[in-house]
Amino acid sequence: MAKKKVLLMGKAHSGKTSMRSIIFANYLARDTTRLSPTLEVEYHHIRFMGDLTLNLWDCGGQDAFYDSYFERDRESIFRSVELLIYVFDIESESPEKDFDHFCGVLEAIEENSPDARVFVLVHKMDLVAEEDRTAILEDRKRLIADSCQSCGVENFVIFGTSIWDETLYKAWSEIVTNLIPNIGLLENHLQNFCRICDADEVVLFERATFLVISHAQVKPSADDPTLTQRTEHFDAHRFEKISNIVKQFKLSCGKAQSSFQGMEVRNSRFCAFIDAFTAHTYIMVIVSNAQVHTAATVMNIQNARNHFEKFIPRV
Repeated sequence: MAKKKVLLMGKAHSGKTSMRSIIFANYLARDTTRLSPTLEVEYHHIRFMGDLTLNLWDCGGQDAFYDSYFERDRESIFRSVELLIYVFDIESESPEKDFDHFCGVLEAIEENSPDARVFVLVHKMDLVAEEDRTAILEDRKRLIADSCQSCGVENFVIFGTSIWDETLYKAWSEIVTNLIPNIGLLENHLQNFCRICDADEVVLFERATFLVISHAQVKPSADDPTLTQRTEHFDAHRFEKISNIVKQFKLSCGKAQSSFQGMEVRNSRFCAFIDAFTAHTYIMVIVSNAQVHTAATVMNIQNARNHFEKFIPRV
């Protein structure tokens, strides 16, 4: 079983522990208000996709702790890091100090774990007026990019996030996908499955977190213009919205002492099938072709389970 060290850092009260609790501890957003601030470093060993363990270090963000991180505990904190997730509070009252800490973290990462991948979350975007969000996020992204480049960090990804919408799931889905080996092989098999099912789209979710692991979409074809028409209605945030909704429903089932196996949603435009798939995943199949019978889709899902067990990455 492989262990991947993940650092979760940012100033105090930036929302680090809240997002971790929602993604990995099944908290609802409204329940995170009762969480206490993190003191020093909290260590969490999280099973993901069965054979992968995330060794998540949730680092307290008070100034005194950063002094310790950068000096006494520098090597132990920043050595052997696979991923750095740094969280900025968009409404911070001391942004200059935030960037000083961020640059210090980047320098320590470059010194001790130069191959670590860097993800930056500009958090609490729900507190920004909707009409101003894009402009403010782009401005913050520019400042973050300048800091990364000044520290010699060329590869980084920036997300705007909030615990109150799908943006949190989008960010964490992309983050954890970077830890899964042979993800390209899995995507190829999912693309073939999408074609065999004559599906518009197929999405694979991790079973515990309901984060998106992989997806395949019907490819437009000049020979078949209907394929292009079938993709026009897709919402750019559809995966994350579904992750959020289904996970909340799954938790509600648990509170009612019921287990969630799957569901079928049907309207005049498409059918959506969500079902337990392999030991560590759920699958969603979207079909808009009215000539594809429900029984055929259900049978394809059942018959594909053993095949995909061989290709779900093992580490």
